[in-house]
Order: sequence, then structure tokens, then C-alpha cells
Amino acid sequence: MADEPLVLGIETSCDETGVGIVRGETLLVDAVASSVEEHARFGGVVPEVASRAHLEAMIPTIERACREAGVGLRDLDAIAVTSGPGLAGALLVGVASAKALAVALDKPIYGVNHLASHVAVDIVEHGPLPEPTMAMLVSGGHSSLLLVPDITNDVRSLGATMDDAAGEAFDKVARVLGLPFPGGPHIDRAAREGNRVAIDFPRGLTTGRDLERYRFDFSFSGLKTAVSRWVETRQRAGETVPVADVAASFQEAVVDVLTRKALLACREHDVDHLLIGGGVAANSRLRALAEERCAKAGVTLRVPRPGLCTDNGAMVAALGAQMVAKGREPSELGLPTDSSMPVELVQA
Repeated sequence: MADEPLVLGIETSCDETGVGIVRGETLLVDAVASSVEEHARFGGVVPEVASRAHLEAMIPTIERACREAGVGLRDLDAIAVTSGPGLAGALLVGVASAKALAVALDKPIYGVNHLASHVAVDIVEHGPLPEPTMAMLVSGGHSSLLLVPDITNDVRSLGATMDDAAGEAFDKVARVLGLPFPGGPHIDRAAREGNRVAIDFPRGLTTGRDLERYRFDFSFSGLKTAVSRWVETRQRAGETVPVADVAASFQEAVVDVLTRKALLACREHDVDHLLIGGGVAANSRLRALAEERCAKAGVTLRVPRPGLCTDNGAMVAALGAQMVAKGREPSELGLPTDSSMPVELVQA
């Protein structure tokens, strides 16, 4: 509808320059320029390389988004931008660009939380969020369980990663197995040819006192170490490492813990909708196991399509549009970036 807020969102928290345009709850365009290939030879994201790539890609990506959406910059009602968490230099590029647009166009600016944006993007995929919603965010830097009564101003952290996030563990295990960066998609593909129960890898923080003390927290460092030692033992013995079986068994350990704790949180907080977001939400086994377990528990599962799970501008625009629609006050023009912005702070 023409009277719904038209918002442009800018996302530069890591290695993707994302620009999305949303009208109300409808996604008009999601334009992404990724620098992942520039980082692949280093085996991980290099902050300075990411920042320079954002500088080069920003204007062309904004122009492409507007062209594909068929809107002009002056048609916008607001600008939204990720102000944290993320890589400090990368965030600065996005926020500076958003401020420049806001000043030039005389439009309000909303500095929003990257993690909350991963939740909000499902609105353009599956409609309004039930209130409350349980959200599990799994990515290279985050593994979080969130209770979300209102995505625009009330997000509560129930648990988070205590060491390696799920996506980080995927990258590190992929390196051990000789698979390319980023590791998630390659492990997912290798695991399809493997046996999920071939190797009994540990499930961190899921039993005894650990489960009582860290009920909704995650730990994948021990799992990563267990995989590394298993592979090293085989290699020292001169034996062939069954990459597909290791990948499948490792992946099963991760998704087992993630889905088990997410449904525990749903049950204990009496929430019947679970949303899974973040880059690891694109994992095929996580989706399948979550769907199976949610069906048994009577919980409705919501997962955005894979392209909206990874970092993108659409998610920032979606949250910005919700801010405008609910009458939230814009951010100050001097809004800061915050590389460790807490998820409870939805807006800067």
C-alpha cells in the first residue's frame, strides 16, 4: 500500500554490503555485494579488507537497489542501518553512509541492532510476528536464544554462546577437514553423503549441572576440539579420514543441541512459535530436525528462505519499517556504532 512506510536498510556488519528496500511488510528488493571471495584465501574475514570492500560497493549497491525496486531516494520515508554488533570498521562505513543519506534527503534515521534485524526479516517472508515469539539466532558470531515480545523495543536474551558460535565451529571444523571457507555450506554438502551416527561427538551443556547452570547457553568449543583430536588420531595412525562421516556426525551434534535447547525454551516460557535466523539457519539438517521436533512439540516453526538468513539489507529495512509503523522515535543523527551492541538494545 502507498501509505505504508518505505524504508531503505543498509547492512555492513561483516563481509556483505547489503541494501534492502521494504514497503510496510513487503520486500521490494534485496541487493547484496559480498566480499567473501576476497577473504577465502585467509581462511576467515579480514576486517580491513571488509571495510574497504564496503566503501567500494556502497554507492553501486544503493543505486542497484533503487533501480530494481523502481523507487527514487526521495521517495523514502526513512533510512535504517545496522549500528551493531559487528566489525567496528565495517559498521562505520554503513552508518556514515546512512547518515549522509539522511542529511541529504532530510529523512529520519534508525540505527538498529543486527541480531534483532535477523528476527524482523521473517516478517517480509511469513507476515507479522506473533507476540511473543521465541527466536534462535545462529551465525558465525552468534548463537542466541531470544524471547521477543515486541521486535521494535522488547527483546530479551535467554542464552548465548559461551565460546565458539555455531557458525564459527563450522568454519573451524571445515578447515580441519580440508574444506573451503566459509565452512557451513561445504560441511552441509559433505554431510549428505555421511552417516550422522558414525561418531558420537559431545553435546556441550546438555546434561547434569551444566544444563541446570547454563540452561539456554551454548558451547561448541569442546565439540570443535573433539573433532580435531579425532581427525588427528586417524591421521597419525596413517588411516584415511572419512570426511563425510565426520561432517555428518559433527553437524548432527550441533543441530541436536540447538534444537533441543530452543524447544526447551519454548516449553518453559509457554511460547508456541519458534523462529530460526542467521546464516546457519540455511543449514539443511538444522531445518529438517527443527521441523521434525517442532511438529512433535506442537510448536510452529518459522525460518526465512536461505537468502534472507545470511546478512542482508532486507532485514535492516524490515526492522526499520516496523519502527516507523509503530511510531518509534528515530535515532539521533550522531548515533554511534557499537561492535558489541547487546541484543536487548534494539535501537541505538
